[in-house]
Amino acid sequence: MCCDLKRRFLLLYATQKGQAKAIAEEICLQAGAHGLEADMHCLSEMDKYNLETEKDPVVIVISTTGTGDPPDTARKFVKKIRDKTLPPDHLAHLQYGLLGLGDSEYTFFCNGGKTVDRLLQELGAQHFYDTGLADDCVGLELVVDPWIDGLWLALKEVFLLQKEKEGMSNDVSADSHVGHEMNLSSKIQNLNLEDGVRSSDGPSHKLLDINVVASATDTEPSLVHSVPPISQSALNIPALPPEYIEVQFQDTHGENPHLSSLISEGTTFEVPVTKASQLTREDAVKTALLLELDIANTAFDYQPGDAFCVICPNNVNEVEELLHILGLSEKGENFVCIKVKQDTKKKGATRPQHIPERSTLKFILTWCLELRAIPKKAFLRALVECTSNAGEKRRLQELCSKQGASDYVHFIRESNVCLLDLLRAFPSCKPSLNLLIEHLPKLQARSYSVSSSNLYQPGKLCFVFNIVEFPACPTRPVLRKGVCTGWLAELVAPLLHTNKDTQDIKRESSPTEKISIFARPNNTFHLPSDPSVPFVMVGPGTGIAPFIGFLQHRQKLREEHTDWEFGETWLFFGCRHQDRDYLFKQVHYLKFCVSHLDELRCFLENGTLTHLKVCFSRDSSTAEVAQPKYVQDVIRLYAKEVARVLLKESGYFYVCGDKKHMADDVSDALLDILSTEMEVDKLEAMKTMAMLREAKHYLQDVWS
Repeated sequence: MCCDLKRRFLLLYATQKGQAKAIAEEICLQAGAHGLEADMHCLSEMDKYNLETEKDPVVIVISTTGTGDPPDTARKFVKKIRDKTLPPDHLAHLQYGLLGLGDSEYTFFCNGGKTVDRLLQELGAQHFYDTGLADDCVGLELVVDPWIDGLWLALKEVFLLQKEKEGMSNDVSADSHVGHEMNLSSKIQNLNLEDGVRSSDGPSHKLLDINVVASATDTEPSLVHSVPPISQSALNIPALPPEYIEVQFQDTHGENPHLSSLISEGTTFEVPVTKASQLTREDAVKTALLLELDIANTAFDYQPGDAFCVICPNNVNEVEELLHILGLSEKGENFVCIKVKQDTKKKGATRPQHIPERSTLKFILTWCLELRAIPKKAFLRALVECTSNAGEKRRLQELCSKQGASDYVHFIRESNVCLLDLLRAFPSCKPSLNLLIEHLPKLQARSYSVSSSNLYQPGKLCFVFNIVEFPACPTRPVLRKGVCTGWLAELVAPLLHTNKDTQDIKRESSPTEKISIFARPNNTFHLPSDPSVPFVMVGPGTGIAPFIGFLQHRQKLREEHTDWEFGETWLFFGCRHQDRDYLFKQVHYLKFCVSHLDELRCFLENGTLTHLKVCFSRDSSTAEVAQPKYVQDVIRLYAKEVARVLLKESGYFYVCGDKKHMADDVSDALLDILSTEMEVDKLEAMKTMAMLREAKHYLQDVWS
């Protein structure tokens, strides 16, 4: 290949929610400015690439899903390279760099990327660039941006070495400075948070002069206002992403696609909501609802411990407000045709798969685009061009610049700012519809744990959730409810009838409201296959949900198989107040409970549940000995029993609930128990914990 032609590298991505694809597209966009050409494909498109014959360097961007699994689009690829019959030098010719995406709030951080990295290494593939592990908990961009910046030097060195091996001695001036700068790549794995900003060296960045001087009366920075030094700095901002979508408005005649056409993960079922119960008192800090779905006339099947997804719309008021800001209120019911611009400069541009080729504008904004998504810097950069006010334009430039990295994290990411928040804060910003379609990600279905047993309640599926609320703050002047939980609460409001004298506020009604769902089976978070094996359940708050299904299932098995031996069961539950948010305390729907009895106590009375241990973190106690406030504290009180179940009786330990404020503390408590009861140091106890995880005897279903 002539040295004046662009050098090719293979760019592969595997994504679950679109982030890995967006990063791969950014790499593809920047490649041209560095004299390189990215041949980009999804890992699932195995007919379009072949690692066994690939001669050029390979760049892989891969996310993590579930409990540390590679995304669905990488399953076939992982299965292929996991083949034990492949020789250890099968990919010895391959040079690659890998960027893994994950969330450190989960146990198996970046495990999707780590798995692919390990398997490639086992087949002899070699790194040409150090692996980067980006953490969504603190901001992917803190690692992603500098990793991409360092990628170009690493790729150029690979090509330089290839030319030398091919006997090419041409003087390539563009590569002459590579040698002494390649130590950059070795630093990627040790990035500090303060290093997480773009380099200003690349041609994909533009140097901007100051056009706004901070007012002397404003001393505190905010979403819309900056202070020195950034307000007085020249800025390095990303290259403007090329537009690639063309929107054509049509008439109002036709039908929108069925919601099932938006889902590629499995079969979608439209099912009625038959019951709704509020499980908490009106004065509880959080409002918990239990919904019952009728799945009797469907092929939907599940096991206790499984999860399923609800297809939900954006808030109708937010959709209307966005239409108003865009000046498209009169066109909401018009059909629009989405196509790729013929003259776009975006390489490999295709219509986003989550956008129907033809549907109404309101359908797209309601069901297809995540209006609440935190805008990425590339989106902010595009919004700059849509902003007429000089001060607002400058502030948006700052927020997407290298110099404004900390402001972006604080005022955009940590504040959960979304597009509507930005358009309210920067009223002269008037983006086009095609820009929103290009930059807003797919509206994701929301996942919930099943809280019932199909064996105990045939044809029924129950689930529990808290109505999520985001309080008003300086960057968001109005209280906002969760996209799905807020919609579900409004949907079932007619089914709820509040009786102020009791907590039993369930009312049955004709099944009029329907929701669309699809299965998301959990391969591990299930009851032991051997009913004689004991197990421990830890589920504070709504984390108790799957364990109600466990206990219902166990109850039915006990009724049907009186000759079976059943192991002991432990449940550790906690909440704030015993009389406000003790979930499942009052009778709502369990058939075997007598009215006015404690539902969980019913499981105790009939022997389904052997031990129930509860705690209340906000209740004051008059006892001389302080009562434990949290489930991890209660678990420590029963250290010997827990250790016996796990170590002597090969039992199971299940944890469900909040990751950040509970699951880690429970893990620490169990680690201490193992260390004490086994009379070993923490390191040995950690090894035992790892063995329990590996054997699927320590299982988590947690969220952040």
